[in-house]
Amino acid sequence: MPHRRDAPSGFFLPPGLEPGERWRAPYACRSSLSRGRLVAEPASATRGEFQRDRDRIIHSTAFRRLAHKTQVFVSHEGDHYRTRLTHTIEVAQIARALSRALGLDEDLAEALALAHDLGHTPFGHTGEDALEECMAGFGGFDHNAQTLRIVTRLERRYAAFDGLNLSWETLEGLVKHNGPLIDREGRPTMRHVARGLPVAILEYQERQDLWLDSHASAEAQAAALADDIAYNAHDIDDGLRAGLFGHAELRAVPFLAGLLDEIERLHPGLERARATNELVRRVITRFVEDVIAESQRRLAALKPADADQIRRADGPVVAFSGPIAAADRDIKGFLYPNMYRHPRIAPIRADAAQVVRELFARFSADPAAMPAEWAAGCEGLDAHRRARRIADYIAGMTDWYALDEHRRLFDVTPALR
Repeated sequence: MPHRRDAPSGFFLPPGLEPGERWRAPYACRSSLSRGRLVAEPASATRGEFQRDRDRIIHSTAFRRLAHKTQVFVSHEGDHYRTRLTHTIEVAQIARALSRALGLDEDLAEALALAHDLGHTPFGHTGEDALEECMAGFGGFDHNAQTLRIVTRLERRYAAFDGLNLSWETLEGLVKHNGPLIDREGRPTMRHVARGLPVAILEYQERQDLWLDSHASAEAQAAALADDIAYNAHDIDDGLRAGLFGHAELRAVPFLAGLLDEIERLHPGLERARATNELVRRVITRFVEDVIAESQRRLAALKPADADQIRRADGPVVAFSGPIAAADRDIKGFLYPNMYRHPRIAPIRADAAQVVRELFARFSADPAAMPAEWAAGCEGLDAHRRARRIADYIAGMTDWYALDEHRRLFDVTPALR
């Protein structure tokens, strides 16, 4: 096959392909057709735009902090439980698998998966709920909107711009991975109906239109489902490891009961740890295979000629089938009371929320108690912007750093045990 040489780089490329690109389905996002970045940059000779996004995310400070942020269990509970970082890596693997099977851009799906939890607070959803309570009078707090703030404003690594200056496709995927945020008349949708869109999203929308009334790309939809699949499988794994429930209790979920029966039939008397691993990998496999089959069916019906037809479709094209969507609801319905609200976890959640609320109250009363780079100029900000800066600081904390800050400022700090 003849190759094209791109001077002055000296790299050889197949005809029609940009650096780092491979063949994609017609409806996949293409790096060479990206709507670009807010701040224009020269193209890379060796990487496509979505590869560059992925690499910037991996090298960001916020990504490194995920290693010490809670998924469900605080880090001292054990070395083998998921953190935000291990969860994120698992989501990225599933997102790539879905994208490859569907002919999508794997680099974009991976970038979205790697960035999707950057905005999470310390102490998981408990920390988010507490910070949302603290910010109730100042525009609220939403971890998806916080992710947008991080990648467009708070990361400060580059001389020419704040944030990571990610491509339009990555930003729209981060903001809309659960679907359109407004309807065609501009009215908020989903959970935003009651409170309106987060301030961070509204502010960025004024700078760059992210098509808030459309679905995101198929790559973003794949990353969102990968998150659900990873949550289900690995929270089952962690809950079993922690002894919050056993295999017998999981049989309350028909889908899981069927898998446990299959494991027992194929491997009678299998030791508990191996049986757990067999269960987890079957959950992932069945969900992934279902998404591929259902998405192929929807794509065949829609026949999209390009990525924008997927964005303007009446519904998502990457999705669970009806039976697996029901299994997903059943698993989440089991995990909520038996894991996330388990009596052993409840006191830890209460203590973690107390840490976040007390830090917010202290910094609100005395912004100078924050590090100098965060306290600088706080006195000149109005109440809303001062509260947002405090929320930015707290949201960026790891579990351990939040506890260390609490110990520095208060006489008694919960042990979170």
